[in-house]
Amino acid sequence: MKNTAYFTPLFPGFHRQIRSRKPRAAQQKLAEKLALLQQKSFKQIGEVFEKFIPRAVLKKETSGAMSRSRLFSKENTFWAFFSQVLDADGGCMEVIRKLQSYASIKGIKIPSSSTASYCTARKKLPEQMLSDILAHTADRLELMPETGMLNNRRVIVVDGTGVGMPDTPLNQAVWPQLSTQKAGCGFPTARICACFSLASGALLSYAIGNKKNNEVPLFRKQWHIFKQGDIFLGDKGFCSYFDIANLRKQGVDSVITLARRPPDTTTNCHKVLGPDDLLIAWKRPVYTASAAYSKDEWAMLPKELILRQIKVSVDAPGFRTNGFYIITTLLDAAQYPAAELAELYFKRWDVELFFRDIKTTMGMDILRCQTPEMIKKEILMHFIAYNCVRRLMYEAAEEADLEVRVVSFKGCLQALRNWEPHLNQAKVSQTERFRLVSDLYDAITNSPIRQRPGRSEPRCIKRRPKSYQLLTAPRHEMKAVPHRNRCRAAKP
Repeated sequence: MKNTAYFTPLFPGFHRQIRSRKPRAAQQKLAEKLALLQQKSFKQIGEVFEKFIPRAVLKKETSGAMSRSRLFSKENTFWAFFSQVLDADGGCMEVIRKLQSYASIKGIKIPSSSTASYCTARKKLPEQMLSDILAHTADRLELMPETGMLNNRRVIVVDGTGVGMPDTPLNQAVWPQLSTQKAGCGFPTARICACFSLASGALLSYAIGNKKNNEVPLFRKQWHIFKQGDIFLGDKGFCSYFDIANLRKQGVDSVITLARRPPDTTTNCHKVLGPDDLLIAWKRPVYTASAAYSKDEWAMLPKELILRQIKVSVDAPGFRTNGFYIITTLLDAAQYPAAELAELYFKRWDVELFFRDIKTTMGMDILRCQTPEMIKKEILMHFIAYNCVRRLMYEAAEEADLEVRVVSFKGCLQALRNWEPHLNQAKVSQTERFRLVSDLYDAITNSPIRQRPGRSEPRCIKRRPKSYQLLTAPRHEMKAVPHRNRCRAAKP
C-alpha cells in the first residue's frame, strides 16, 4: 500500500493514520498554521456583512493576480481593506497589528510589521470588482419596504462634496490643488457628486472630478441610475432647463430650488393652484457656445416646459433664508400638495448628513493613498462600507420596530467596532453567535436620535485654531518663527 492519506468529504483534513506514514515536515506544519491564521484573522467583520457582499466575486482567480494561495488572498485582502476603512485609526498598520495579535493568541510566530505585502495585495484588487460590489450593496438596500412617501415613489437626492489626499506628483496631476496656492503648500482635491436614496440613505452612484468640474456635469454621468417614476431632489445648483427636460423624457420628475431665473408672479403664470402655488412656463434658453451641451442636444430640448412653482416661507429663527421657491414637474396639486413637497425639500438636508457620515465619521475627508489608482479604490471601499453599515442600521431598526432615520450612524459604527473581535471566535457556537448579533442590534438602537425639527445648525467653528504658522512656502524652504507663542494663525 502506498503511503497516502485517505480523506473523507464530510471532514476535510481528517485522515486515517497509516502505519508507514512519515511525520509531517516543518513546512507542512507552518502551512497549516498559516491556513488557520488566514481563515480567521480578517473575516471577523465579514461574519456580519458576508451575506450582504456577493461571495462569488471574492473567489480566488484561476490564473494571474490573486490566483495563488497566500495569506493576503482576494477575499482576505477585501475584508482587511473593509475593516481598515471602518477602523478609528484607518491606517494600513492597523490591519497588520490585528494580524499580529491574532497570531499571538494562537501561539503562532508573529508576522513581520511591514505593510508591504498588504499594500501590494490591495493594488491587485480589481477596481471593477469593487464597483460591482458597490452596485450590489445599493440594490440590496433598495429592496427595503416602501416608506409611503409621495405615493411610494423612490426619491433620489443628489449633492456634491470635496475630499483631500496626500500631496504626491501623481495625485496632483489628476486632481490639482487650487491655483491660488503656491506649489508645495496645498493638497490635491477631488470633487465627488453622488446620488443617494432618500429613504434608505444608500449611495447609489457617484462620479469623481477635479476642481475644474462642476457638480452638474458629474451628475449627468449618473442619469442611468434613474428609473421611470423616480423623483430627483436637488438644491439650486442643479436648477437647469437641460436637466429637468432630459430627466422628464426618462419619466423622472424633479424637485429643485429656483436659481438664476426670477420667480413668476400671479400676473404672468398659467394658473393659480393655491396660495403661493403657481403653474408656470419656462422658455428654452438661448444657446451659447459656453454651454455644457452641444447645439444638437439643445435643439432636441422642448421649446417650453410647464412647471410648478411653490413659494416656501421659513419662519424658524436662525436660518440663513426667510423663504425660497421650489420648482417641480409634479403638477398635480391634489396628488402632491405643496406642504408635502415643502416637507420633502426639508428632508434634502439628509444628504448633508450622509456625506458627514462618510467623510467625518468614517474618515474619508482626507484620504491616505499615494496614487490616483488607489485613491479611487479607497473611495469605493468607503462607499461599500457605508452601504453595509446602512444595511445593518436598517436590520437593527426593523428588529426594534424603529424608523431607520432615528438610528445613529456613528453609534452603529462604534458598536460594530467593539463587537467585531467577539463575532468570529473559533469556540463560539451558532446559538451564541446569534445572541451576540442580537445584542449588537440592541446596542445600535437603544439610543435613538432625538428629532429636533427647526433647530438652527450654523456652519461655524467654535474651537479656535492653534497658533502655528501657515505653510506659505514649500516645506524644505520654510523657516519657522523663533518665538511661536508670539505668532497667531490667520483668521479663516
